[in-house]
Amino acid sequence: MRVVRIIPCLDVDEGRVVKGINFVDLRDAGDPVELASVYNDQGADEIVFLDITASSDSRETLHEVVRRTAEEIFIPFTVGGGIRSVEDARQILRLGADKISLNTAAVIRPDLITDVANEFGKQCVVVAIDARRSDKTICGFEVFTHGGREATGLSLLAWVREVVGKGAGEILLTSMDRDGTKDGFDIEMLKAVSQEVSVPLIASGGAGNLKDMVDGALSGNADALLAASIFHFGELTVSEVKKELLKAGLAVRGA
Repeated sequence: MRVVRIIPCLDVDEGRVVKGINFVDLRDAGDPVELASVYNDQGADEIVFLDITASSDSRETLHEVVRRTAEEIFIPFTVGGGIRSVEDARQILRLGADKISLNTAAVIRPDLITDVANEFGKQCVVVAIDARRSDKTICGFEVFTHGGREATGLSLLAWVREVVGKGAGEILLTSMDRDGTKDGFDIEMLKAVSQEVSVPLIASGGAGNLKDMVDGALSGNADALLAASIFHFGELTVSEVKKELLKAGLAVRGA
């Protein structure tokens, strides 16, 4: 049976966790190390750390924050933002991360996915994709980069097929239209991607309540559910989400 994972996301800007709506109007949500420790204790299956301005500011990921976070938690830890080379990935893994998330750098140089996968294994490579609805692409969804600031003209489904072919072990799919809105995951987008590829799919963007989480797994076919604001601001706990998934007949760890 498919086991659905619950993944709190730490969007980090200048060393602090932030959360906005549709990738803008960011507000402070706390210290990343403290929050990661809380979610570890709540029973989160993984933590995702995204340095959301590393690519747009053309700088490296916040290494010290990654190191301190890795020391505090005992669950898989994915880090993304500003990783542009195999050596960048190596440094992040040495700091304690279990997986690398590639987004903007993968669009700029798709072979980076293959290079990292060949060096560390596909299980280490998560390709994060930020997309929104658009009439510019055949599938109706367009890929964006640089923290959602730059349109690429890439069709979401074509890009998904390419990254999996290049060696991505997992897809982290964020709906920019739903990000921070608490209107629920973009089920149509999730279903379209899940039908295209067989690698695990992480749903991101829009979770606002327990029903949204269940819908993401059941209707959206997501293998993992990522959320930020509902956890950061105390609206839901990881354990509450897992109990609701169990009630819906889904398998989870440790509930």
